[in-house]
Amino acid sequence: MKKFNKKYQEIITVPNLLLAWKEFQRGKQKRNDVIIFQNRLMDNIFNLYQDLKNKTYRHSAYSAFNISDPKPRNIHKATVRDRLLHHLLYLETYHYFDRRFISDSYSCRVNKGTHLANQKLVVFIRQVSLNNKRTVWALKCDIQKFFASIDHQILKNILNKYIVDQDLIWLFNRVIDSFNTLGKIGIGLPLGNLTSQLLVNVYLNEFDQFIKHDLKIKYYIRYADDFIFLSTNKNKLTNLRLLIEKFLKVNLQLKLHPQKVFLKTVAVGVDFLGWVHFYDYQILRTNTKKRMFKRIILYPTLEMITAYQGLLKQGNTYKLRQEITKNYNIF
Repeated sequence: MKKFNKKYQEIITVPNLLLAWKEFQRGKQKRNDVIIFQNRLMDNIFNLYQDLKNKTYRHSAYSAFNISDPKPRNIHKATVRDRLLHHLLYLETYHYFDRRFISDSYSCRVNKGTHLANQKLVVFIRQVSLNNKRTVWALKCDIQKFFASIDHQILKNILNKYIVDQDLIWLFNRVIDSFNTLGKIGIGLPLGNLTSQLLVNVYLNEFDQFIKHDLKIKYYIRYADDFIFLSTNKNKLTNLRLLIEKFLKVNLQLKLHPQKVFLKTVAVGVDFLGWVHFYDYQILRTNTKKRMFKRIILYPTLEMITAYQGLLKQGNTYKLRQEITKNYNIF
């Protein structure tokens, strides 16, 4: 395995920090904390550079707030200075790690996403069913309290397998240790950090490699902590669940969500990433549909409706698209 050999001192340069700032502030120029940082940009950049150069950098505390997305989530927001550092780490290491991820991991990756994940599931269903000639079973799983359960030491050990420079490891450790799940020291990553999006993929890549290379499972798709397996053999998937639970517990200190593990045939519909998949068509999940109409009623803008029309084209939603077009006569 080719390791990440770029040196810490090559990464933390002022030009790199300025490039990270350019990426970070895109779309955020009107936010107060960004404006304040921008007003003394070069002073702030040089101060951060000096702290990184001297290894005196300390991550600041987070501010917390709740969102509904659609389920309630607790978001932790870092300061602009720290988020700039997160962008630097992401820009410098993303492509290295991305090349080590399996092709059927779709979350928080360039040119991936829910649309492509659902498209791949359609392809897999056709392949396993031999174009609807065989019964296909689906094992759908979800990890319980995923971000809040990431073990810091396990994550650090994984990073050490890939990264040579120990100063860079030190900086990653600073970011990792900047957050702890309430009441659990050394556990958890914050929802909201750009680095968290990368690190959770690094963390679950251990699981992906186990599935693909140790168990040699072909029909497997993962999006964040949601993943699905397909097979014509129900018993095989039942046994697979036991292997999954053991690996997650022993190697990553994670648990499957007991209410979000399903084993069913595609004939009755498989719910994955907002869509319910059948052998030869897909429909929008009921809750997703309700949420869509609620947002359109609240914000009946051209941009909102155009975005949802694009989403609906992913599945068998002709009547639904016609309903939107009729009620919001903008096309």
